[in-house]
Amino acid sequence: MTLMNAKITRIETIPLKIKMEKVATGSTLKLTHRCTILTRIHTDVGVVGECFNGNDDALQVAVIQMIQQEMAPMLIGHEVAAIEDAWLLTRKATEPFLRDRRIALRAQSCIDSALHDAIGKLVNLPINLLWGGAQKKVRVFAIGGYYREKDDLVGLQQEVEELKAFGIHGLKLKMGGKSPREDALRAQAVRKAGGDDFILGCDANQAWSLAEALEFAKITKDLNLNWVEEPCKWDNDRVEMALVRSIAGVPIAAGQSELTRFGCRDLMQANAIDICNFDGSWGGGPTEWRRVANIAHAFGVKVMQHLEPQFGLMMSAGVPNGIYGEVMLPWRDPFFYRLIANQAKQPFKDGMYTLPTEPGWGMVIDEDYLQSVRID
Repeated sequence: MTLMNAKITRIETIPLKIKMEKVATGSTLKLTHRCTILTRIHTDVGVVGECFNGNDDALQVAVIQMIQQEMAPMLIGHEVAAIEDAWLLTRKATEPFLRDRRIALRAQSCIDSALHDAIGKLVNLPINLLWGGAQKKVRVFAIGGYYREKDDLVGLQQEVEELKAFGIHGLKLKMGGKSPREDALRAQAVRKAGGDDFILGCDANQAWSLAEALEFAKITKDLNLNWVEEPCKWDNDRVEMALVRSIAGVPIAAGQSELTRFGCRDLMQANAIDICNFDGSWGGGPTEWRRVANIAHAFGVKVMQHLEPQFGLMMSAGVPNGIYGEVMLPWRDPFFYRLIANQAKQPFKDGMYTLPTEPGWGMVIDEDYLQSVRID
């Protein structure tokens, strides 16, 4: 069995969906379900590369159709090792001018993620070591702090304690759904409950005007925030985030809303960010994410993957400027905890995640759970 000889014989796509135990509400979002696509790339040497990607309920069917109707036929017989060539082939689906490019980008991401797993398995190395192995452990934080209808501040303090008990010493707190002053009280509650060493990021999901973002930064200047994420409205965010960063002196994170490495590059050239959280499932896969990481390294910018811990943790560990891993609690991301059969029930300790040593993304799929949540 050699990497050079391995060729793609079939691409399998399996849609999954499950209702979450509770609703996740942020400033500009409301989520009731967790969904994903498990992509499997079968090869002529018996190795199967696999990964699950995305949480786009409305696009799921269209993404699978694009993979099966447009991308898979081009890749059958293609060498697994020629991952850059495969990326260029699948990129062609983004070119039609009137097409929703999000669909093509997500489809490309599914294939690219599974291909990286196949390569790792063929050379018997986990991806972080294959990429350079900068870290064997990753410091993690959880996305959370969603708005509650009652007792919001008390609930946030309880959430911090729950995270700590689960081994997670950090929270990316949802912001932007209230006034900057009210949201500052939420950040203060988390900092008080978490302590000085607790990772605290604040994510406004592009909800604030420049003035509001500056107001929030001023009120929270003594909280030692690790970053403020996407603080400004989308239509002029590159300029306005640079102003928030320079005037308030608070670290800024953004990049998940960009679709290419070029958009992330422009954020860096504008001095708008300290951390780039480009999403490999939304923007072309781990291949594009790694390019973003390389560009960021040249600018002195740190990187992390937006969500998708099943591969994002290992990617952050595989580059020298990877900084954190973003995870969620089991109610918010049941797939990470239940779809991966070799996942520890409590995989975090002292705020750290120890990466798997199995090849590829290091995951073994729980087939029984898979069958219980597949929707086709």
